[in-house]
Amino acid sequence: MAFGSTDQRSDAATPNMSRKGAPHRLGFGLERIGLVSLRFPLLVALAVIALSAAAAVGVTRLKVDDSLSQLFRSDTAEFKQYEEVTRRFPSSEFDVLVVVEGKSLLTRPSLEKLRDLVTDIQLIDGTKGLISLFSARQPPQGDRLPAPLFPEALPEGAAYDALIGQVKANEIIRGKLLSEDGELALIVLALDPAVVEGKGLNDVISEIRKTVDQDLAGTGLNGRLSGVPVMQLEIRNAVERDHLIYNAIGFVAGCAIAILFFRRVSFMIMAAAPPLIAILLALGSLGWLDFRLNMFLNVMTPLIMVISFSDSMQLTFAARDRLLAGESKFEAMRNAILVVGPACVLTHGTAGLSFVALLLSDSHLIRTFGAAGLIATLIAFVAVLTLMPLLGVLLLRKEASFAAKVKESDAAVDVLRRICGWIAGHMVRRPGVYSALSVLVVGGLALVYANLEPRYRLADQVPDKQQAVAASSRLDAKLTGANPVDVLVEFPQGASLYSPTSLAVIGSVHAALEKQAGVGNVWSLETLRRWLAEKAGKADTASLKQYVDLLPEHLKRRFVSAEENAVVVSGRIPDIDASRLLPVIGNLDAALDEIRAKNPGYKISVTGLSAVAARNSASMIGKLNKALTIEIVFVAAFIGICFRSLFVMAVSILPGIFPIVVSGAVLWAMGEGLQFASIVALTVSFGLGLSATIHYLNRLRLEYRPGEDPKLGVIRPTVLVGPALILTSVVLACGLAVTVFSDLPSLRLFGWLSAFAMIAALIGDLLILPATVMSLREIIRWARKRFAALARAN
Repeated sequence: MAFGSTDQRSDAATPNMSRKGAPHRLGFGLERIGLVSLRFPLLVALAVIALSAAAAVGVTRLKVDDSLSQLFRSDTAEFKQYEEVTRRFPSSEFDVLVVVEGKSLLTRPSLEKLRDLVTDIQLIDGTKGLISLFSARQPPQGDRLPAPLFPEALPEGAAYDALIGQVKANEIIRGKLLSEDGELALIVLALDPAVVEGKGLNDVISEIRKTVDQDLAGTGLNGRLSGVPVMQLEIRNAVERDHLIYNAIGFVAGCAIAILFFRRVSFMIMAAAPPLIAILLALGSLGWLDFRLNMFLNVMTPLIMVISFSDSMQLTFAARDRLLAGESKFEAMRNAILVVGPACVLTHGTAGLSFVALLLSDSHLIRTFGAAGLIATLIAFVAVLTLMPLLGVLLLRKEASFAAKVKESDAAVDVLRRICGWIAGHMVRRPGVYSALSVLVVGGLALVYANLEPRYRLADQVPDKQQAVAASSRLDAKLTGANPVDVLVEFPQGASLYSPTSLAVIGSVHAALEKQAGVGNVWSLETLRRWLAEKAGKADTASLKQYVDLLPEHLKRRFVSAEENAVVVSGRIPDIDASRLLPVIGNLDAALDEIRAKNPGYKISVTGLSAVAARNSASMIGKLNKALTIEIVFVAAFIGICFRSLFVMAVSILPGIFPIVVSGAVLWAMGEGLQFASIVALTVSFGLGLSATIHYLNRLRLEYRPGEDPKLGVIRPTVLVGPALILTSVVLACGLAVTVFSDLPSLRLFGWLSAFAMIAALIGDLLILPATVMSLREIIRWARKRFAALARAN
């Protein structure tokens, strides 16, 4: 049998919906909105133009959410406390970390250049002050203010060597602002909060970078920037850059593949234009609704392309086949809507359910992504069903000559039909064997997937091809880390900051944080108290208060609240996986329990983004994974209800699960674990991957002919729908894979994993689904014969 011959375009592809026994309305009649475009094409065209113009304005309203805490933003008490600490002690959120490194760092010429740099960056507009090794002071003498550790004119010879010895031994500097080997220095530059939260951040960071490069030129020193403002800016720039790239590459890929196989510009426009207009309408709507672009919402462009292009291609293929069968363009468009449209309703429904599952997350970011995806799915559904027939009516000309020409040479599509026919023919020859093998493969992969462990690192959320991650890695290596972990100490009502009990509690918390393995670079009010006591013999409270009052306001507010009823003890930790960080946070919390027990009026809490991430990332990823499991069961039931068939529900499970478990096995083999980006990618890919399955099952339903050889009833739908499945899967994978060009590691992971899952879904539909359908039909047929025989025997 020549499975790929063009005469296999089925007459059953246009069922008479009104005849008795005709298939029920799979899409509940919602697909008929596409018929409006056939009846009122000019009116619909004017509406599309007006809505597109409004959407274009909405796109300009889209802004970027570059907050590093966006993943963990929630209504929990823990996150609210983190936000409160950030408000009351606004240090790390506004600090630019200037990391200067080089073997010649402590030579006299380099040190002079470094001091010039410190002076110059303080003068940049938008900065409030800084801390560096030049902030250190000599031990105080008598009642006089302590002199700077570095004199105005640096000494030479033996005096300079003695000075460097003092610098390396200084408790304020060593291990905090200067590495133990004297090759790395840290400058903490505080920015004006208005700059960080406004539009001037890019200019300020650019000026700082320019100053660092100019002042360190010729010294052999390397200067890089890190810190929250720098990371936010790099995220913002990456999101805006990626947004443009994805639009351009997605557009080119879709158009190129469409015109390659359709070989006519009108069909290319029919297939590619609805997704592109859907992108415009969806992004414009998100802009008007005040959604903000972030690391996940930035993939909305390829996702909309994925959601809408699949159905647009299926509709275009169906219309093309009807034109080749001799129908007019109006008849072809109408029949394409009636035949393929119901499956489009269901595919968008399952995609929408995938996004609904994300609404169950504790993360505000992921819930926002789910809401945006649901809105985009609804818009894409309406756009595809109304625009494809509209464009067909407006663009198609000379249908008869087109049909005659293409029938003679439809090489590209015929090749795909022959491939699909060959695959289906082999699958139905031994369906039991292939089905059993599929169950074993999917079951084995599911066991591998079950062993994936949650993973989270801050560096995965920040562009890794820019300065911030590289600078932070050097701080991890030389100064115990760049990420802050804070202990908030809140005083009981009426307690003074300088009371003996308050100072004792602060000292105990400081000591506990210093002793905790994995934490270093600890700063607090206790740091100043120890220095005064050890270097000047001033252990009295009055001296401590005097020196605190002398501190610049921005420096004082790092550790003491404006009301002086709370303090923060701050340490630094390296950027390690949350699974390794959680024991550190847990041990620290346990060490603080003794202090809490002795001082019941004082509220002591471990906070900071690192602590929030360590405590919540594993549970949040676990909840998303559980939501995916629930989604699989719910969607299978939803498909069964829509098709009104337990048979359809049963056969959809294996090909639906396959792309998830095989993608999970790849993650396990690569040692990636289950990250936020990967679980979101798998959740979304499950709904999107089912699109091809639903179109196949819909065609299987329409092509069913009682009394016919069951093998033909499986082969024919595969041949008819297979080419469109292959083309759409390739286009969708390309549309998602463009994210591998992103600077954001999480976005790259999302992109390649989603693309891989789409190809895996295609493999499941072509290999697993036909064999499963055939096997289950044979089992049902055998069971019916068996029951019939038993009935006759009785």
